[in-house]
Amino acid sequence: MSAIHDLITEELQFLVEEYECINKSILDQITKLSEYSNKINRSIIKACTQCGCLKIEGKKLDFETAHDELDTQCYGNICPDCKEFVEKNMGSCLYYLAALCNTLDLNLYDILLKEVKKVDLLRKYNIE
Repeated sequence: MSAIHDLITEELQFLVEEYECINKSILDQITKLSEYSNKINRSIIKACTQCGCLKIEGKKLDFETAHDELDTQCYGNICPDCKEFVEKNMGSCLYYLAALCNTLDLNLYDILLKEVKKVDLLRKYNIE
C-alpha cells in the first residue's frame, strides 16, 4: 500500500481523537460500532425492499465450484440515494472503529496491513 493510504488512516485516527468528546467510553464506542454496522445492513435491505434497486436471492452456494463462478447473490445496481445511505453508515462505522483503535492504542493502518497479508496468504480459504 502507498504512503497516502497510511496517511489517510492516521489522519482519521487523529481527527477522531481530536474531536470525539461524547463517546469517549469504550462501552459507547463498542455499542456505536455495532449500531452503525446494523445500519449498514438495514440500508442494504431497504435498497431491496423499499427502493428495489437491489435484489438479494439467497440460495445454497456450491463451494466446489471455481472461485470465479461463485455468486454474490446480489443483483442490480445500487441507486445513488441508496448508495449515499450505505456509504454514510460505512463511514460512521469507520469513525467508531478508529475511536476504538485509539482507545486501545491500536493503529488502524497496521490492522489493515495484517488483514491484507492474511487474505493474500489464505486466498479463497480465508473463511472466518
